[in-house]
Parts: sequence; C-alpha cells; structure tokens
Amino acid sequence: MLKSYLKEKNVAFEDIVLDYNPDKAAEALHVCQSMSVPCTHITKDDGKEAVIVGFNKEAINKELGL
Repeated sequence: MLKSYLKEKNVAFEDIVLDYNPDKAAEALHVCQSMSVPCTHITKDDGKEAVIVGFNKEAINKELGL
C-alpha cells in the first residue's frame, strides 16, 4: 500500500526488504524504534528527518508537503 501510494504521488523512494537484507534490520530497529512495518524514514533536502511507523497517509503527506 505504501509503495503504491508513493508511486502514485511520484515520490522517489528506496525499498528495503529486511527479509532479503538482514544486515539492515539492526539499522531499521535503531531508526524506527520498532519492528513494525512499514517504517518510513524521510530525509528532507534540508537534512531534517522524520520517521513514520505504519501507513499513516496524513503524516506522510505532512512530512512530504503533499
């Protein structure tokens, strides 16, 4: 659902599937403070970061200025 939504809005993203990238699992846990998916880590052009756990369309829109 998240990937489809981001594609629909023409938002570039990197999709990391932890099942296929176990080395990224520790990093994801550190960033998201949760094992829940999806975990969206947004880094803006000005360097500010936001983390959204779960598919929260309102939070994603706010952080991306959609």
